[in-house]
Amino acid sequence: MHSSPRIRVLVAATLAAAATLVLAPATAEAATITVQAEAYAAQSGVQLEATADTGGGQNAAYLANGDWLRYDGVDLGAAGTLTIGARVASATGTGSIELRTGSNTGPVLATLAVPNTGGWQAWTTATATAATHPTGAQTVFALLKNTTGGDFVNINWFSFGDGTTTDGPGWIPINQAAWNAQLAEFNALTPRAVPAGTVRVSEFNASCTYSHSRPDDPIIFPGMPGASHMHTFLGNDKTDANTTTQTLLANAGTSCKPAPDLSAYWIPTLYNGDQAIEPKDVVVYYGSRITDPSVTKPFPQGFRMIAGDAKLQTPTPDGSVNAFYCAGPGGQIGRSADGNWPICASTAVLMFHLVFQDCWDGKHLDSPTHKAHVSYSYTGACTGDYPIAIPNLSFLISYPTQGSANGLRLASGMASSMHGDAFFAWDNLAQSQRVKNCLVQKAKCNTEGNF
Repeated sequence: MHSSPRIRVLVAATLAAAATLVLAPATAEAATITVQAEAYAAQSGVQLEATADTGGGQNAAYLANGDWLRYDGVDLGAAGTLTIGARVASATGTGSIELRTGSNTGPVLATLAVPNTGGWQAWTTATATAATHPTGAQTVFALLKNTTGGDFVNINWFSFGDGTTTDGPGWIPINQAAWNAQLAEFNALTPRAVPAGTVRVSEFNASCTYSHSRPDDPIIFPGMPGASHMHTFLGNDKTDANTTTQTLLANAGTSCKPAPDLSAYWIPTLYNGDQAIEPKDVVVYYGSRITDPSVTKPFPQGFRMIAGDAKLQTPTPDGSVNAFYCAGPGGQIGRSADGNWPICASTAVLMFHLVFQDCWDGKHLDSPTHKAHVSYSYTGACTGDYPIAIPNLSFLISYPTQGSANGLRLASGMASSMHGDAFFAWDNLAQSQRVKNCLVQKAKCNTEGNF
């Protein structure tokens, strides 16, 4: 959490080896162990401090060229490829962490490049791969290398594993190298100055219209055309059962503005009898509900999630939470015969506001339930198993109808089954600029990302 050099305290390399090595299984990773950076057996030139994020514990701080840490009994597993990570933060970067086995002059296990993350508590995970390595329990040294002088990195933890997972079907791990590159670009951005008079609300949006309809769902039923109820698609105009991140990025056609947003968004089709009612427009808001929006990160490329429950079939009487409502002059003037749908004045329209989760586990692009990798920020912060704040996505859906005395229906059933899906495929820089300028700075931006 430091921001300026201080007098360094050098600790003798012969510190008692009584320091306990913390080896904790990483969430959803079978052959991976996490070594807390502060759990060294010996060290030189290191101080400890508490991380600024909840659940982060302590980090080894004030690390400069020539400093080192020793970890005893690190299980590197069986022979084969070893994937190594380190959670690091740096306001300066331009250095590396050299991991050696046996002694601080022993064979190099891997070298981790330290990026400039934008701050001493702005964390990212640096990764490297070792094609061969000593097996079983080893003494591992972390040597700090830097040519510019001064402190250049804080370290929260190291991880060692073979890259395999026990997530099972439906869990899609993030591509760590791609995410590191996306974060590095985001962290390096300098936010634009916020003009006087700007509304101080964290927000930008994509303005969307109806694109097409298909009984497809590339999140729930990937590769299975016709397996779903009918969906109304917004955004990328080629979305179907076979949609992938690559197909979204390869197709520039979209019913949303701005153009750099090639994401796919969809909802169950609304019907009046057998007549489909497609939305008049849908504003896809990217905002923040957390107390400190400055910690918000952009969505990783290919991220997907679902809000709502297609299987929820319960009555929605007047005043129900997360229900359809009327907006405009006159508002609601009655209810359908079954009591589940509002009837709007002729000058008003039917609306629905669908709010997605805004905290992420930092590990997966998707999960078996398409919700297990995300959570809502009930306390105003993202903590515990979901430590990463992502933009708070919401759909504000406007239908060109006043409703019906006979009621309406969704392709998924009752009004209570309203739900939405998002499959993200933004141009990385365009999304990062909006998150940095608008959400992090708590400034209301328009569809083009301008104040």
